[in-house]
Amino acid sequence: MSENLDKSHRNKAGESKPSDSEQGLGGTLERSDEALQKEVKSDAPSPQRVGRPHSSPPRLVTVEELLETAKGVTNMALAHEIVVNGDFRINTVELAEGSLEKRVKEIVHKAFWDCLSVQLSEDPPTYDHAIKLVGEIKETLLSFLLPGHTRLRNQITEVLDLELIKQEAENGALDISKLAEFIIGMMGTLCAPARDEEVKKLKDIKEIVPLFRAIFSVLDLMKVDMANFAITSIRPHLMQQSVEYERKKFQEVLEKQPNSLDFVTQWLEEASNDLLTQKYKHALPAGGGAAGSGDAPVLTPLSVQNYAYLKLLKWDHFRRPFPEARFQELQLQLEQLAVLGAVLLVTFSTAAPGISGQAGFAEKLKMTVKILLMDMHLPSFHLEDALTSIGEKVCLEVRSCLCGSSPFSSNKETVLKGQVQALASPDDPIRRIVESRILTFLETYLASSHQKLLPTVPGGLGPIQKELEEIAVKFVRLVNYNKMVFCPYYDTILSKLLLRP
Repeated sequence: MSENLDKSHRNKAGESKPSDSEQGLGGTLERSDEALQKEVKSDAPSPQRVGRPHSSPPRLVTVEELLETAKGVTNMALAHEIVVNGDFRINTVELAEGSLEKRVKEIVHKAFWDCLSVQLSEDPPTYDHAIKLVGEIKETLLSFLLPGHTRLRNQITEVLDLELIKQEAENGALDISKLAEFIIGMMGTLCAPARDEEVKKLKDIKEIVPLFRAIFSVLDLMKVDMANFAITSIRPHLMQQSVEYERKKFQEVLEKQPNSLDFVTQWLEEASNDLLTQKYKHALPAGGGAAGSGDAPVLTPLSVQNYAYLKLLKWDHFRRPFPEARFQELQLQLEQLAVLGAVLLVTFSTAAPGISGQAGFAEKLKMTVKILLMDMHLPSFHLEDALTSIGEKVCLEVRSCLCGSSPFSSNKETVLKGQVQALASPDDPIRRIVESRILTFLETYLASSHQKLLPTVPGGLGPIQKELEEIAVKFVRLVNYNKMVFCPYYDTILSKLLLRP
């Protein structure tokens, strides 16, 4: 099937660019829990509402409706990103060096801290600003607590009692250093292990103003840590709500733009036709005559959907962009992996017997080639030039590895460099074999995704097994989540396509 995917991809290359209506389908992702799929499917919209509305007349929409739709799509995209992307994290904002925003921020912060320094230098000291800062710190520390942290909550409330602190300040009895010591200790209790070092450094700061600045800096990092911890904790519980939310939002978009399903209908129709053609060919005897049984091949909705998803890994995403951008990301990763696997395959086949089994050599060579292919997805990347460098580097590594044993002849070196250079062509036989085996592996895993064990990696792909399995898990999670969200629409479309004579 994987070779047919290549042919189908090349045959479609001349098709025209789709209209904007092809962007209507929402996001996609993870988890193939059958019970959840059944529960989600039971909440599906009525199939009558999901027809193929080619003849739907255009209607005028108001600016308010457009803004409302845009907001809904934005919220749907954010919810989708949190659930779908296991690596989704909130990061601190780093302003560009020399930018206006950074300069303004530095000026404002300097003015604030200078004011605090002036107040604390007065005789007697004025603690108005300092007490406000303690109040902000108190609220931040309390926000880190879970419902069961009763003792810690009581400690923070008691020690950082602002009314009591104000009275102490008025009576000249306030020990700001003691408050800072308590705050640092509480931060050490509540922070993630990764922040222990930053909290420990706070104890070495003796001056009050620099200490408060450093405390707020570390608290900002702790806020980010807490937010990411919360996202990780609630992600499994968000799955059900996310599926329902995305489907609801897409239904709202569909009602405002009835042609939003045209593209996905075309996508499934192409997959159905491609599969039907393949099955007819396989049903014919070697002589090319009619099949013995005379029965037409039977397609199932599941087989068509799975094949349609595999087509997205050989899809022209620039001319016909699929709404879920992660399929394009996976396609780029697989292209890079195929070239990496092909380079390793020709190296271990050409260089010398058993070289791949030498301790650490295969992994070292793989990391070297991966680094040189790292920017393969960039428009400025030239694969031919990169493969020339890779050929030189591979030969150097092989010579170094074989030093003291069988020599690496100049003839073999020339052959190896030529084979590596030839991989720049998508039609190179070795590269196509690697790509075909990768797609076969993904096809097998997708068909058996209800099983926890991954299928056996095809021959020749052993050196890239780890990377291939990681991509396979991402691909199947993406497919399963997409099915969970949009299965009612897919089922309605396929029920019509597969019933056609």
